Amino acid sequence: MKYEWRKQEKNLYLPKQKPEIVTVPRQKFIMIKGQGDPNGEDFAERLKALYPIAYAIRMMPKQGYTPEGYFEYTVYPLEGIWDLTEKGRKLDKLDKNELIYTIMIRQPDFVTEEVFQRALETAKKKKANPLFNEVTFDTMEDGLSVQMMHVGPYDDEAESFAKMKEFIKDNNLEIVTLVHREIYISDARKVAPEKLKTVLRYRVKHK
Repeated sequence: MKYEWRKQEKNLYLPKQKPEIVTVPRQKFIMIKGQGDPNGEDFAERLKALYPIAYAIRMMPKQGYTPEGYFEYTVYPLEGIWDLTEKGRKLDKLDKNELIYTIMIRQPDFVTEEVFQRALETAKKKKANPLFNEVTFDTMEDGLSVQMMHVGPYDDEAESFAKMKEFIKDNNLEIVTLVHREIYISDARKVAPEKLKTVLRYRVKHK
């Protein structure tokens, strides 16, 4: 039976459209860093470096190699951690050119550095992309967090963040860092902006 994150991990990927508290365990990711407007060409190129590796890992048994502990699964959604440059933080209005990000795709627990390196080599053989060399494999743990599902254009996320900040205050919590995580449940190339589903998440701590 195929492991599907939409069914097995609803609490992390399909929250309600209102803020809630969640504890996120340590997770494995392939990731790449970047800076600038996510609507630009550079961001798109970085995406093209992540997905071939993610699919190379999933398809390994078909290529004649089965990692220890492998199971069939659906590739996880794209995630991003977003921050601003020093200059960007000082501006009154968001300048997307001043965004700093790390985009990533979560990996199942059986994935190791060795499995990642093997998938990286497979991806490189299929199609050259200089950005493959910037992709890394690592673990992250968000821990205690507040999250909600934002439905609508990315540019309207401020409304959801305001609700989350209110909820955090009301529950005697505080934000650890304004660097936040977004999980893209919808494919922006195929879904109308008003229907886009994005999980927004802040790491928090008790006051």
